[in-house]
Amino acid sequence: MKPLENAELSTFRDVRFVLTDMDETLTHQGRLAANAYAALERLQTAGVKVIPVTGAPAGWCDQMARMWPVDGVIGENGGLFFQRSGDGHGVERHFWHDDDQDRAVVWERLTKIGEQVRKAAPSASFAQDQPFRLTSLAFARPQNQAEQEAILGALREAPADTTVNNLWVLGWLGGYDKLAMSRRVLRDHYGLDIETDPGAVLYSGDSTNDAPMFSFFEHSVGVSTVVQYLDQLPAPPRWITRGPGGAGFVEIADAVIASRAF
Repeated sequence: MKPLENAELSTFRDVRFVLTDMDETLTHQGRLAANAYAALERLQTAGVKVIPVTGAPAGWCDQMARMWPVDGVIGENGGLFFQRSGDGHGVERHFWHDDDQDRAVVWERLTKIGEQVRKAAPSASFAQDQPFRLTSLAFARPQNQAEQEAILGALREAPADTTVNNLWVLGWLGGYDKLAMSRRVLRDHYGLDIETDPGAVLYSGDSTNDAPMFSFFEHSVGVSTVVQYLDQLPAPPRWITRGPGGAGFVEIADAVIASRAF
Protein backbone atom coordinates (compact mmCIF):
# COMPACT_ATOMS: atom_id res chain seq x y z
CA MET A 1 0.00 0.00 0.00
CA LYS A 2 1.08 3.53 -0.72
CA PRO A 3 -0.13 6.71 1.01
CA LEU A 4 -2.91 8.24 -1.06
CA GLU A 5 -1.36 11.66 -0.57
CA ASN A 6 1.63 10.47 -2.67
CA ALA A 7 -0.50 9.62 -5.72
CA GLU A 8 0.18 11.67 -8.83
CA LEU A 9 -2.56 14.20 -9.56
CA SER A 10 -3.46 12.37 -12.77
CA THR A 11 -3.71 8.90 -11.18
CA PHE A 12 -7.50 8.76 -11.10
CA ARG A 13 -8.25 10.80 -14.23
CA ASP A 14 -10.15 7.90 -15.88
CA VAL A 15 -12.36 7.22 -12.85
CA ARG A 16 -16.06 7.67 -13.65
CA PHE A 17 -17.48 5.56 -10.83
CA VAL A 18 -16.64 5.53 -7.13
CA LEU A 19 -17.89 2.40 -5.41
CA THR A 20 -17.53 2.55 -1.65
CA ASP A 21 -18.18 0.53 1.45
CA MET A 22 -20.29 2.38 3.99
CA ASP A 23 -19.72 1.33 7.62
CA GLU A 24 -16.41 2.73 8.87
CA THR A 25 -15.53 3.86 5.33
CA LEU A 26 -18.12 6.58 4.82
CA THR A 27 -18.95 6.60 8.51
CA HIS A 28 -16.66 6.70 11.54
CA GLN A 29 -17.67 5.10 14.82
CA GLY A 30 -21.16 4.71 13.43
CA ARG A 31 -21.73 8.32 12.37
CA LEU A 32 -21.81 10.00 8.97
CA ALA A 33 -20.04 13.35 9.25
CA ALA A 34 -21.15 16.40 7.29
CA ASN A 35 -17.91 16.59 5.30
CA ALA A 36 -18.22 12.94 4.21
CA TYR A 37 -21.79 13.53 3.03
CA ALA A 38 -20.64 16.69 1.25
CA ALA A 39 -17.88 14.65 -0.43
CA LEU A 40 -20.54 12.42 -1.98
CA GLU A 41 -22.30 15.49 -3.33
CA ARG A 42 -19.05 17.01 -4.63
CA LEU A 43 -18.28 13.83 -6.55
CA GLN A 44 -21.76 13.80 -8.04
CA THR A 45 -21.45 17.45 -9.04
CA ALA A 46 -18.11 16.66 -10.68
CA GLY A 47 -19.82 14.02 -12.85
CA VAL A 48 -18.65 10.95 -10.93
CA LYS A 49 -21.29 8.32 -10.20
CA VAL A 50 -21.13 7.14 -6.60
CA ILE A 51 -22.55 3.78 -5.52
CA PRO A 52 -22.21 2.54 -1.93
CA VAL A 53 -21.57 -1.22 -1.88
CA THR A 54 -22.37 -2.38 1.61
CA GLY A 55 -23.44 -5.22 3.84
CA ALA A 56 -26.14 -2.94 5.24
CA PRO A 57 -29.79 -4.06 5.16
CA ALA A 58 -32.41 -3.26 2.55
CA GLY A 59 -34.15 -0.81 4.87
CA TRP A 60 -31.05 1.35 5.17
CA CYS A 61 -30.37 1.07 1.43
CA ASP A 62 -33.87 2.26 0.58
CA GLN A 63 -33.31 5.43 2.59
CA MET A 64 -29.87 6.03 1.09
CA ALA A 65 -31.11 5.54 -2.47
CA ARG A 66 -33.97 7.98 -1.89
CA MET A 67 -32.18 10.76 -0.04
CA TRP A 68 -28.41 10.62 -0.40
CA PRO A 69 -26.44 12.20 -3.28
CA VAL A 70 -25.61 8.79 -4.75
CA ASP A 71 -26.57 7.06 -7.98
CA GLY A 72 -27.78 3.89 -6.29
CA VAL A 73 -26.90 1.46 -3.51
CA ILE A 74 -25.75 -2.17 -3.64
CA GLY A 75 -26.75 -3.70 -0.31
CA GLU A 76 -26.65 -6.85 1.80
CA ASN A 77 -23.23 -7.69 0.37
CA GLY A 78 -24.56 -7.95 -3.18
CA GLY A 79 -28.08 -9.26 -2.67
CA LEU A 80 -29.78 -6.14 -4.03
CA PHE A 81 -29.42 -2.87 -5.91
CA PHE A 82 -31.72 0.06 -5.15
CA GLN A 83 -31.82 3.14 -7.36
CA ARG A 84 -33.88 6.32 -7.17
CA SER A 85 -36.70 6.27 -9.73
CA GLY A 86 -36.96 8.83 -12.49
CA ASP A 87 -39.45 11.04 -10.63
CA GLY A 88 -37.06 11.33 -7.70
CA HIS A 89 -39.51 10.02 -5.10
CA GLY A 90 -39.63 6.25 -5.56
CA VAL A 91 -37.03 3.50 -5.62
CA GLU A 92 -36.42 0.89 -8.30
CA ARG A 93 -35.45 -2.40 -6.69
CA HIS A 94 -33.31 -5.07 -8.32
CA PHE A 95 -32.20 -8.31 -6.68
CA TRP A 96 -29.55 -10.93 -7.36
CA HIS A 97 -32.42 -13.44 -7.27
CA ASP A 98 -34.67 -11.46 -9.61
CA ASP A 99 -37.62 -13.85 -9.64
CA ASP A 100 -40.05 -13.21 -6.76
CA GLN A 101 -40.73 -16.90 -6.30
CA ASP A 102 -37.04 -17.76 -6.21
CA ARG A 103 -36.47 -15.02 -3.67
CA ALA A 104 -39.26 -16.37 -1.46
CA VAL A 105 -37.73 -19.84 -1.54
CA VAL A 106 -34.32 -18.43 -0.67
CA TRP A 107 -35.73 -16.44 2.23
CA GLU A 108 -37.52 -19.50 3.61
CA ARG A 109 -34.24 -21.39 3.50
CA LEU A 110 -32.38 -18.54 5.17
CA THR A 111 -34.94 -18.45 7.96
CA LYS A 112 -34.30 -22.12 8.67
CA ILE A 113 -30.54 -21.57 8.51
CA GLY A 114 -30.88 -18.78 11.08
CA GLU A 115 -32.61 -21.19 13.44
CA GLN A 116 -29.91 -23.81 12.87
CA VAL A 117 -27.15 -21.31 13.61
CA ARG A 118 -28.72 -20.23 16.90
CA LYS A 119 -29.00 -23.85 17.99
CA ALA A 120 -25.44 -24.70 16.99
CA ALA A 121 -23.99 -21.47 18.43
CA PRO A 122 -26.16 -20.50 21.44
CA SER A 123 -24.28 -17.22 21.91
CA ALA A 124 -25.28 -16.05 18.41
CA SER A 125 -27.67 -13.11 18.35
CA PHE A 126 -29.21 -11.51 15.30
CA ALA A 127 -28.08 -7.99 14.50
CA GLN A 128 -30.54 -5.28 15.48
CA ASP A 129 -31.12 -4.53 11.80
CA GLN A 130 -32.12 -8.11 10.87
CA PRO A 131 -35.84 -7.14 10.56
CA PHE A 132 -34.86 -4.75 7.75
CA ARG A 133 -33.09 -7.41 5.65
CA LEU A 134 -34.49 -9.09 2.55
CA THR A 135 -31.66 -11.30 1.27
CA SER A 136 -29.26 -12.06 4.12
CA LEU A 137 -28.75 -13.04 7.73
CA ALA A 138 -26.73 -10.77 9.99
CA PHE A 139 -25.45 -11.76 13.40
CA ALA A 140 -23.92 -9.26 15.79
CA ARG A 141 -20.18 -9.75 15.59
CA PRO A 142 -19.02 -11.18 18.93
CA GLN A 143 -15.85 -9.94 20.59
CA ASN A 144 -14.83 -13.50 21.34
CA GLN A 145 -13.07 -15.09 18.36
CA ALA A 146 -14.24 -18.60 19.25
CA GLU A 147 -17.87 -17.46 19.27
CA GLN A 148 -17.41 -15.80 15.89
CA GLU A 149 -15.91 -18.98 14.45
CA ALA A 150 -18.84 -20.99 15.84
CA ILE A 151 -21.30 -18.77 13.97
CA LEU A 152 -19.26 -18.94 10.76
CA GLY A 153 -18.94 -22.71 11.09
CA ALA A 154 -22.68 -23.16 11.51
CA LEU A 155 -23.41 -20.95 8.49
CA ARG A 156 -20.94 -22.83 6.33
CA GLU A 157 -22.34 -26.16 7.49
CA ALA A 158 -25.82 -25.07 6.32
CA PRO A 159 -24.28 -24.36 3.73
CA ALA A 160 -24.39 -20.58 3.24
CA ASP A 161 -22.03 -17.98 1.82
CA THR A 162 -20.34 -15.99 4.58
CA THR A 163 -18.26 -12.94 5.30
CA VAL A 164 -17.36 -10.78 8.28
CA ASN A 165 -17.04 -7.01 8.51
CA ASN A 166 -16.55 -4.63 11.41
CA LEU A 167 -20.17 -5.01 12.55
CA TRP A 168 -21.66 -8.28 11.41
CA VAL A 169 -21.19 -11.93 10.61
CA LEU A 170 -23.17 -12.26 7.40
CA GLY A 171 -24.73 -15.24 5.67
CA TRP A 172 -26.61 -15.53 2.37
CA LEU A 173 -27.37 -17.88 -0.52
CA GLY A 174 -26.47 -17.49 -4.17
CA GLY A 175 -22.69 -17.57 -4.52
CA TYR A 176 -22.39 -13.83 -5.16
CA ASP A 177 -20.37 -11.18 -3.37
CA LYS A 178 -19.79 -7.43 -3.62
CA LEU A 179 -17.74 -7.82 -6.78
CA ALA A 180 -20.21 -10.11 -8.57
CA MET A 181 -23.14 -7.76 -8.01
CA SER A 182 -21.05 -4.69 -8.87
CA ARG A 183 -20.08 -6.34 -12.15
CA ARG A 184 -23.75 -7.03 -12.94
CA VAL A 185 -25.02 -3.58 -11.93
CA LEU A 186 -22.34 -1.70 -13.86
CA ARG A 187 -22.96 -3.83 -16.94
CA ASP A 188 -26.77 -3.83 -16.88
CA HIS A 189 -27.46 -0.29 -15.66
CA TYR A 190 -24.46 1.70 -16.90
CA GLY A 191 -23.11 -0.24 -19.88
CA LEU A 192 -19.68 -0.63 -18.24
CA ASP A 193 -17.71 -3.87 -18.58
CA ILE A 194 -15.23 -3.86 -15.72
CA GLU A 195 -13.29 -6.69 -17.32
CA THR A 196 -12.28 -4.46 -20.22
CA ASP A 197 -12.38 -1.07 -18.47
CA PRO A 198 -11.48 -1.63 -14.80
CA GLY A 199 -9.77 1.76 -14.58
CA ALA A 200 -13.14 3.50 -14.78
CA VAL A 201 -13.86 2.45 -11.18
CA LEU A 202 -12.32 3.34 -7.82
CA TYR A 203 -13.26 1.26 -4.79
CA SER A 204 -12.85 2.32 -1.17
CA GLY A 205 -13.27 0.09 1.86
CA ASP A 206 -11.97 -0.85 5.26
CA SER A 207 -12.33 -4.54 6.13
CA THR A 208 -12.51 -8.21 5.17
CA ASN A 209 -15.75 -8.17 3.19
CA ASP A 210 -14.04 -5.70 0.82
CA ALA A 211 -11.48 -8.35 -0.13
CA PRO A 212 -12.92 -9.23 -3.58
CA MET A 213 -12.98 -5.54 -4.53
CA PHE A 214 -9.45 -4.84 -3.30
CA SER A 215 -8.20 -7.85 -5.26
CA PHE A 216 -9.89 -6.85 -8.53
CA PHE A 217 -9.78 -3.07 -8.94
CA GLU A 218 -6.53 -1.33 -9.80
CA HIS A 219 -7.88 1.83 -8.17
CA SER A 220 -8.48 0.49 -4.65
CA VAL A 221 -8.15 2.59 -1.52
CA GLY A 222 -8.37 1.55 2.11
CA VAL A 223 -9.17 4.07 4.80
CA SER A 224 -6.56 4.05 7.55
CA THR A 225 -8.27 1.45 9.77
CA VAL A 226 -7.85 -1.20 7.06
CA VAL A 227 -4.49 -1.98 8.70
CA GLN A 228 -6.44 -3.92 11.35
CA TYR A 229 -7.52 -6.45 8.70
CA LEU A 230 -4.47 -6.78 6.45
CA ASP A 231 -3.66 -10.25 7.75
CA GLN A 232 -7.14 -11.35 6.61
CA LEU A 233 -6.99 -9.86 3.10
CA PRO A 234 -5.60 -11.89 0.17
CA ALA A 235 -4.52 -8.61 -1.42
CA PRO A 236 -4.29 -5.20 0.25
CA PRO A 237 -5.70 -2.06 -1.34
CA ARG A 238 -3.25 -0.19 -3.53
CA TRP A 239 -3.57 3.07 -1.56
CA ILE A 240 -4.30 4.03 2.03
CA THR A 241 -5.63 7.29 3.46
CA ARG A 242 -4.32 9.21 6.45
CA GLY A 243 -7.70 9.40 8.14
CA PRO A 244 -10.22 6.78 9.24
CA GLY A 245 -13.77 6.42 7.98
CA GLY A 246 -15.36 9.51 6.50
CA ALA A 247 -12.21 11.60 6.92
CA GLY A 248 -10.41 9.12 4.69
CA PHE A 249 -13.27 9.18 2.19
CA VAL A 250 -12.95 12.96 1.93
CA GLU A 251 -9.29 12.45 0.94
CA ILE A 252 -10.43 9.99 -1.73
CA ALA A 253 -13.03 12.40 -3.12
CA ASP A 254 -10.46 15.19 -3.22
CA ALA A 255 -8.01 12.99 -5.16
CA VAL A 256 -10.61 11.88 -7.71
CA ILE A 257 -11.92 15.40 -8.29
CA ALA A 258 -8.41 16.80 -8.64
CA SER A 259 -7.56 14.13 -11.22
CA ARG A 260 -10.47 15.19 -13.42
CA ALA A 261 -8.55 18.36 -14.29
CA PHE A 262 -6.10 16.27 -16.37
